[in-house]
Amino acid sequence: MTAHTAPWAVRVASAPVNFGVYRADSAPLGPDEMLATMREAGYDGTDSGPIGYLGAAQTLPEWLAAHGLGLAGGWVDLRYDDPDGFREDLAALDAALDVFTAVRDADPRFAPRPTLACPDRPERFARPGMPADPRLSLPDGDWPAYAGRIGQAAARCRERGLEPVFHHHLGTDVETPEEIERLLDLTDVSLCLDTGHLWLAGGNPVAAIRDWSSRIRQVHVKDASRDVLARIRAGGGDLWDLVAAGGFPPLGHGDLDLPAVLAELRRSGYEGWIVIEQDVPAFRASDTEALARAVADQRANRAAFGEALRAAGLA
Repeated sequence: MTAHTAPWAVRVASAPVNFGVYRADSAPLGPDEMLATMREAGYDGTDSGPIGYLGAAQTLPEWLAAHGLGLAGGWVDLRYDDPDGFREDLAALDAALDVFTAVRDADPRFAPRPTLACPDRPERFARPGMPADPRLSLPDGDWPAYAGRIGQAAARCRERGLEPVFHHHLGTDVETPEEIERLLDLTDVSLCLDTGHLWLAGGNPVAAIRDWSSRIRQVHVKDASRDVLARIRAGGGDLWDLVAAGGFPPLGHGDLDLPAVLAELRRSGYEGWIVIEQDVPAFRASDTEALARAVADQRANRAAFGEALRAAGLA
């Protein structure tokens, strides 16, 4: 393994989704408790989660500063397949950009990344991952307009001084390696590489880093299990069933070769945020057992990340 003498310019973030936070109005724990847990576990920052959960533009910097954390970015869905819906969704993008631009970092490599994504496609959500059904793919003739709207959203982010990243995702129009390639060919948008979603869509994260290194501007490190995916698919389950069954387990409990991923990222010259994610089922605030498990898993994930750095010769 190659030894690196210079420090690697990466910071490690957690994310609200790791604690079952999918909606700001039904979060199982408050932001103060979550941020304190992240900091205690050794994370450097967080993803925003649903816009509003961590507060508005006026309060978010105070929340983060109180816990010594940075902001890696945050997710924004836009309906790129629907011209009218896309125009309506731009207001939500603008609201998210108001939040992200309120957080400053002296090092531009760690500025928040607006994470552009597309909403779930019901028929693909019902059959997530590999093997993909080509009949459910975006028609060839729809791609130019689709990519054009992604370009418009990216330009809107850049006008606010932020470099966006596009997040491929199971159950959406941009899921498979071939769809990601097409997106990269038709746009100049940067990529948020999600190791777990790529793996379950039939991709290889290490090869993807090598092939797409010039476009990757954020990384979501997520473990995943193809055995669980196959079982859920065989039983007719959807993406939520996959999450509930542990399709995205804690780091080291799935198929991901994390040391190899980190070594390839280092070799490629990647710098910036690495967000550790583990999609967990949503749960209620009263479910103390689920909360305790989520907290323990995120501490273990941070420790496993450190072990993988050492195994890759990077620490």
